[in-house]
Amino acid sequence: GAATGRLFLQTENISTVLPASLAGGKADNQIIAVVMHLSQTHPKRNVILVSKDINMRIKARALGIAAEDYSNDKVLEDTDLLYSGMRELPQDFWDRHGKGMESWQQGGHTYYRVTGPLCASLLVNEFVYQEAKGPGETALYAKVKEVAGRTALLQTLKDYTHQKNNVWGIIARNREQNFALNLLMNPEIDFVTLLGQAGTGKTLLTLAAGLMLTLEFKVYTEIIMTRVTVPVGEDIGFLPGTEEEKMNPWMGALEDNLDVLNKTDDEAGEWGRAATRDLIRSRIKVKSLNFMRGRTFINKFLIIDE
Repeated sequence: GAATGRLFLQTENISTVLPASLAGGKADNQIIAVVMHLSQTHPKRNVILVSKDINMRIKARALGIAAEDYSNDKVLEDTDLLYSGMRELPQDFWDRHGKGMESWQQGGHTYYRVTGPLCASLLVNEFVYQEAKGPGETALYAKVKEVAGRTALLQTLKDYTHQKNNVWGIIARNREQNFALNLLMNPEIDFVTLLGQAGTGKTLLTLAAGLMLTLEFKVYTEIIMTRVTVPVGEDIGFLPGTEEEKMNPWMGALEDNLDVLNKTDDEAGEWGRAATRDLIRSRIKVKSLNFMRGRTFINKFLIIDE
């Protein structure tokens, strides 16, 4: 609907005294003074400071003023609406979907063809799971392979939490990492997006899978790693050197993760580890996303970080 409200411009001189801890000359503090003045002159109204500046919001909160972020420019206000890629099956799933179920084993996986009301809402490559409720019960972790109307084909996962299935020495530490590795280690899936807090292992799992598929299984010829070069503070400007060298400041994360992956190889000793490190380095190309237009990648494992 049409916007309702009034826009006022602050023109009058304000006599509100700022707390001694805030310097009077700073523009931010003068704005805070206006907010304080408004809340004093309109005690019955709600006065809220809206700003993108987090420092200003913290100052305002410290003074007991309501402060909010400007949220209209957020693409998706509610991250809960994002597709999570997995769902927990309801308790009565098998009662309602197990009639006439087909099940068979092939290539180390078990397949279930199930029919029922939930199938229509399932998506291909979505993970479904049921945790073990009590002793003696087994948990189900599976991936949706096909969906056709009220019928869906579920495929059980490879257990990457087990040391025998380690990926370049890395094992999954929780359900979500196990799901992630099942996607990353599957060459049939062309595009995987991982979302999570810092430190949840997105880059590490991806690199481990890339190394395994490139060096061990030879599915890909090399790994191309790229990051969006967003400077914090001053831009690095026109540095001399090749694109690879220019990307170095942004590749700290890559180096940290390679250190972790290299340490997993205990038997190799110092020489072996150095050799492995050189081999890995020769197979990982670092590129800037700014120059990626028009490139064609054949048989490459491409990691776009952040």
